[in-house]
Amino acid sequence: MNYLRLTLASLRNRALTTTLTVLSIGLSVGLFVGVERMRIAARESFQGTVSGAQILAGARAGSVQLLLYAIFHIGNATNNVTFKSYKELSSNPAVDWAIPFSLGDSHRGYRVVGTDQNFYKHYQFRDKKSLSFESGGPATDLFDVVLGADVARILKYSLGKEIKIAHGVAEKSLILHDDKPFKVIGILNKTGTPVDRSLFITLEGMEAIHIDWQSGAQPSEEERKTAEQVRKMKIKIGNITAFLMRMKSPGQILRYQRTINDYSAEPLTAVTPGAALQELWQTVGYAEDALRIVSIFVVMVGLTGMFLSIYTTLNERRREMAILRALGARAYHIVLLLLMEAAAVTIMGCVAGVVIVYGLLFAFQPLIETHFGIFIPVQLLSSAEWGYVGLVILCGVATGLFPAFRAYRNALHDGLSVRV
Repeated sequence: MNYLRLTLASLRNRALTTTLTVLSIGLSVGLFVGVERMRIAARESFQGTVSGAQILAGARAGSVQLLLYAIFHIGNATNNVTFKSYKELSSNPAVDWAIPFSLGDSHRGYRVVGTDQNFYKHYQFRDKKSLSFESGGPATDLFDVVLGADVARILKYSLGKEIKIAHGVAEKSLILHDDKPFKVIGILNKTGTPVDRSLFITLEGMEAIHIDWQSGAQPSEEERKTAEQVRKMKIKIGNITAFLMRMKSPGQILRYQRTINDYSAEPLTAVTPGAALQELWQTVGYAEDALRIVSIFVVMVGLTGMFLSIYTTLNERRREMAILRALGARAYHIVLLLLMEAAAVTIMGCVAGVVIVYGLLFAFQPLIETHFGIFIPVQLLSSAEWGYVGLVILCGVATGLFPAFRAYRNALHDGLSVRV
């Protein structure tokens, strides 16, 4: 008995019902695999933002808060770190390199970050990749600015463009440092990290635009100093927001972390980025579990639809089953036929779901990376995802057991007799 041929013929005979069932399972499996792919990609994107640094330090705050505002530019710092403390801590012989960050200003909603040459030299992201320039080079002059890839693309800026930095972080700021414009000197290549949505100036440049401010207050017209006047002044860096460090030996990481946490000159917090990320995942783990549960319920709805489709057509197929029995098919042949139909529909649904996921990835991957900073690689299903798909197929076959058992119990004359 050619079960495969009979199964395909039966499914073709109910083409509309089969198509709708396959589509239902495909959408549910696509959602399930898509959520899992997004979850893993989000974690990898966050983890890949800082690849080479071993210690992140800033003013006294929670480890997650420090990580979010210093690296991902989410939220604001509770306080600043004096540049004197940074120089003292970063000049320790055990430190390989350190990168300072000064935050607080923006340009059209994008963060402006003050830093030094160590950022371009030592900062690493996903799999220890280094920063590179699409055009131009690092900021060296007092009023040079380097653009992240997304900033340059979205705002359509190019080398030589003059821009004005706004005080504070807002898309539309009423306070502009318009008397001290910056010139675009470089554009970074795409990284898939918050670097793409940031602008980078020198630490001296960050001090220069605030040099005539008093206690955070905007200067009057008479007190304002022009860019030419500032250039002639000796710029002294007062504070930074946070700094990254790498130690010469991995064994010195925890020891120096404690040194920073116990620093007597001012209250500081030092964390390892990996440990802070784990704490962040514990915080958002409930949301991940909720998404996974919703996806499981959606898959169950799809399989329930298949069960109802097979079960409700049994009455219509009484005569078909009886004819097969009359031609010599045994009861277990009917059971195998219905189970194969359930398996075929489930497999086609899983294939459709995977195709939907990859189709959406090819279409929206650049958009997701640009707007959310999450890089979702287009790659083969992981072993876990293959396991999920296999589990769905097993559940689909199991769903066909009850209709198959019902057909098994039907007597031969049940399908040949005419019901009035």
